[in-house]
Amino acid sequence: MNRVAFPKYILQHCRAIHHTSCKQFSDHKTQFQNAGPVASLLKSRAVIRFRGPDTLKFLQGLLTNDVRRFGEPIGEKAANFPTPSIPAAIVPPTYTALLTPQGRFLYDLFLYKPPTSNTKLDNTATAPGSGSHDEPFDLFADVDVSVLDELIVIFKKYRLRSKVEIDSVTNDFSCWQRYGDCLPQKPPHVEEPVSHGSNIGWQWFQDPRLSSLGFRGIFPSNTIPPLVEAENFTDEQNYLLWRIEKGVAEGSTEIPKGESVALEYNLAGLNAISFDKGCYVGQELIARTHHRGVIRKRIVPLRFLGNDGKELGNKITPGSEVMNTVSGKKVGTVTATLGCRGLGLLRLEEALKSSSALSIQGHEDVKVVASRPDWWPSEWLQDHQQNTASD
Repeated sequence: MNRVAFPKYILQHCRAIHHTSCKQFSDHKTQFQNAGPVASLLKSRAVIRFRGPDTLKFLQGLLTNDVRRFGEPIGEKAANFPTPSIPAAIVPPTYTALLTPQGRFLYDLFLYKPPTSNTKLDNTATAPGSGSHDEPFDLFADVDVSVLDELIVIFKKYRLRSKVEIDSVTNDFSCWQRYGDCLPQKPPHVEEPVSHGSNIGWQWFQDPRLSSLGFRGIFPSNTIPPLVEAENFTDEQNYLLWRIEKGVAEGSTEIPKGESVALEYNLAGLNAISFDKGCYVGQELIARTHHRGVIRKRIVPLRFLGNDGKELGNKITPGSEVMNTVSGKKVGTVTATLGCRGLGLLRLEEALKSSSALSIQGHEDVKVVASRPDWWPSEWLQDHQQNTASD
């Protein structure tokens, strides 16, 4: 595998901050906040490439989001060439999903359009690049590595006669995330790009789901992205913790494929769904649920506490059932865990009541505290309250 060989000092630093206990995660979160932004190599993600003249038409009929903007002409933006390594017109990435024909979640994807050579200056920085107008149309996708092979098979089944090549380029490219409380909030095109001579200017982009998640990017596997140094390179599990605390699930394990409803996992609020793009696979369930306006369950962040109120780590596993200890009814299911934190798909009516007493079935000594993420639109709770009152 042609991946970057990290300097020994970076690897040692990474091992030093690979933690298992919840207290250690909390302590180092504070250190990250004080130290500034951190970056993680996302080994849980892989990169595939769609190539060919029918790429956009093909994906537009499959995915939940509108991908047509990747094909919009650059127009007047090309008149101002910035630097040899920065494309003249930057199209930010798009978060989207592929569903089953019945509307259940299968895979999530982050789509990126690499800049072509004729949208940048040449190496003299005095003239446009000499790229051919016959360059193939490419889109790259950051996907869940655990379903990489089957995902490619599914896309190829849908391809039929479309002129689209679908290949894994995971050996050549890697996915990264930059995040942290001290991360500057800049527009995606302001972030510093990677610069390696005549190489394509791969760069950081603001995460298309939430600005609070930081910046995301695809970079050549034989390079270390810009702004990644020993003191801010950290294990991917810290990114998982950062994401869990914000109530954001990712991938086909945390969002169980073949059974999950995308709206219950907040994919509309995470900018993964377009409601005016036209038809796509599985659209009927999404449109019906959205326009009905009743979403009784949502994914929420969880904390696991002991009877003494202290946080408990490594005791709860995904699939555990969350119960209301007063009524004895099931409230939902834990979908992901990391130490004393987790994600759960819970009924909002009971999950967010301040008076609710939640516990884990079979671990009644573990209290569960669910919280509403601060990025949630206020209408989500208003709609839920109105529908609850009318029942």
